[in-house]
Amino acid sequence: MRNYWILPLGALILLSLLGAFLPGTPMPAAENIDSGDTAWMLTATALVLLMTPGLSFFYGGMVRAKNVLSTMLQSYIAMGIISILWVVVGFSLCFGESYYGLIGSPLTFLMFDGVGASSHPDLAPTIPLALFALFQLKFAIITPALITGAFAERVRFSAYILFLILFSLFIYAPLAHWTWHPEGFLRQWGVLDFAGGTVVHMSAGFAALAGALVLGQRNGHKKGDLHVPAHLPFVLLGTGLLWFGWFGFNAGSALAANGTAALAFLTTNTASAAAMLAWLFFDAARGRKPSVLGACIGAVVGLVAITPAAGFVTVGASIFIGTAASIISNLAVHWKSKSRIDDTLDVFPCHGVGGIVGMLLTGVFAHEVGLIHGQTTTFLLHLLGLGIVSVFAFCGSYALLKLTDMIIPLRVDEFHEELGLDLSQHGESIEPHLKVAVSAANDSEDSVVEDRRQEQAA
Repeated sequence: MRNYWILPLGALILLSLLGAFLPGTPMPAAENIDSGDTAWMLTATALVLLMTPGLSFFYGGMVRAKNVLSTMLQSYIAMGIISILWVVVGFSLCFGESYYGLIGSPLTFLMFDGVGASSHPDLAPTIPLALFALFQLKFAIITPALITGAFAERVRFSAYILFLILFSLFIYAPLAHWTWHPEGFLRQWGVLDFAGGTVVHMSAGFAALAGALVLGQRNGHKKGDLHVPAHLPFVLLGTGLLWFGWFGFNAGSALAANGTAALAFLTTNTASAAAMLAWLFFDAARGRKPSVLGACIGAVVGLVAITPAAGFVTVGASIFIGTAASIISNLAVHWKSKSRIDDTLDVFPCHGVGGIVGMLLTGVFAHEVGLIHGQTTTFLLHLLGLGIVSVFAFCGSYALLKLTDMIIPLRVDEFHEELGLDLSQHGESIEPHLKVAVSAANDSEDSVVEDRRQEQAA
């Protein structure tokens, strides 16, 4: 039997040794640094990181009790893996020297070489480049964590880790470069994405759709079993942390303590409030009871939709964006429930569709260049960008999921799915009476992977 966990352990040890003995470029002295901008961006960076634990509570409260810990850990593990990957090569792929506007050079900032206390004229003109890199890291962390809601309750932990790495390198990094690097081709065209509606939410949404299709339906979903959320107070807590952290997500994307940051802060809060109300009122108008879950989902959809537009639109437009996105996503969730697609926590209808609505309405309402101001170019470019990003994110993620499944089976077997991922993947449970099942859960998953390899070899 092969213990494949030796491979990532060995890679981390080698990387640690490389970091200890690799001579680095001396950190340049701080120049052109604005203390007010720096203080705000330190705060915003911490706020964005807080969103990932918030997401873990948001998702963890929605799944069934036997999958709470595994679902929450899938968000937390992203903070560890992506943080190391970002230092090694991720930041350089996103913001290094551009190759034809498609991808950054992996050598520009390899191992954060040259990323220090001084500013950067193109990326961080008034704050340390290291702070800019840290701020962008938090976006790279939460994006793959968002995807986990689509294949919750049935994904193998080790396979998820592999996909997490592949997605970050081959989907997130190119999208971030296209959209946010000064020479990225979407940015050069004039496509607007203030804080990540395209890079974060659309990419996660389409990857989630691909994940739901590749992993297939949960066994309980096929049987029509009722899905009972484990802990709605967790969902409320997660929503609060997300809403709070989103002020750093959007207002921080101004990269300065200025009027644009204040505008983004205002539009973010207003859009989320409008979306929460719209979800509740729309449910009630259709004969449903206004629910805790609906209020939380609506608020998050509003945050998603305003993200690409936050610094480009008026507060009045933010009300429209939040309301429109909430109603459209609500309908998308309803339509998805009638299909055979098992997107467990509705990641695509909420983040994917919310990101699409936000991207298109940015092209409608953006100051001076929006459709409402008589300009068509930006809106048409957003339509083109929508097509490119959608195809790339969905097809690329689908291919990476298939590749991952060839290396490590993505889905747990039927017995371990029924047992729950908390026990079958981690040997832990929030339900003490299930501890008796730990011995069954601890049947090594290595044997499952080894059997798959032998089948493929045969």
